[in-house]
Amino acid sequence: MSEADLPQLQYLIDSVIVIDHLNGQQWATEFILSYGHVSALSVITRAEVLAGTALDAEQQVLQLLNQFSTLPITLSVADAAARLRRTERWKLPDAIQAAIAIDQNLVLVTRNTKDFKDGQPVKVLIPYRA
Repeated sequence: MSEADLPQLQYLIDSVIVIDHLNGQQWATEFILSYGHVSALSVITRAEVLAGTALDAEQQVLQLLNQFSTLPITLSVADAAARLRRTERWKLPDAIQAAIAIDQNLVLVTRNTKDFKDGQPVKVLIPYRA
């Protein structure tokens, strides 16, 4: 399969969605099953999910995480995240998530309605409420 045949990425999945899936939250699992093939994770999500993973579950969680493209923090993303941190008053991990989504023209999938609202600097999808 050539790169042109691969589905175009549309979504950046926030940590809380992956964590909800791992905790058996049906809506999170349904989103991942339906849209995982056009979704990516950021290095922030990878680190946050792994940090909260018990050692005996790490291999299983890595198998899940490794199914997604993982997007890095580039210099332009770091600079944009710093600006978002200042202007939006977001915590740095949230600002980095948003900056990666903006940089890659992806919709940020989260249920963090406290910090993220569609129409802000980043496009947001709240697929369910807990």
